[in-house]
Amino acid sequence: MRFSRKNDPMLFKQIALLLAAFLLCFSALADGIRVKSAEFAANDDYRLNAYFEINLNPTLEDALKKGVPLNFVTEFELTRVRWYWFDEKIVDTSWHTKLSYNALTQQYRLSSGTLYQNFDNLSDAVNVMGSLLHRQVINRSALKSGGTYRGKLRMSLDISLLPKPFQIDALASSDWNFSSDWFQWDFVP
Repeated sequence: MRFSRKNDPMLFKQIALLLAAFLLCFSALADGIRVKSAEFAANDDYRLNAYFEINLNPTLEDALKKGVPLNFVTEFELTRVRWYWFDEKIVDTSWHTKLSYNALTQQYRLSSGTLYQNFDNLSDAVNVMGSLLHRQVINRSALKSGGTYRGKLRMSLDISLLPKPFQIDALASSDWNFSSDWFQWDFVP
């Protein structure tokens, strides 16, 4: 096969299609939740600091714009590592955060319990939702010094709190399965 130096429109179309496919694959990999870091800060008690990278996919952004609130749950487990028996579970807790959009004010609302905060754009709301700071998890006296403990953390979309028609759609579509992997780290008090 010989190539000419003339501009071949078919070759440009093929390159454009390959580039579009690459960008589509890259954007699909970028969607999701990833735990960037997690650590304990010790004072009179142990407080959790964690940072998540959250990239909503187009399906979730569209549902949010249409008035469907998205409820996220952050799960945390703390276990004492034992070599001779099963690990002892010390803490098993979760926190709920709701992200919603108000079409009248054109603002995003992030709420947790009775506390809420409004944002002008989605990226600011998602960045704040991805920062878990100074969350008390356990008193300092409850942990034995010298023992090894393992923290596990993840965040996911709680599809059980979606409106019923969306719950059915969530079962059939992978776009609604929006979760991070478990992030684990060990520490010694």
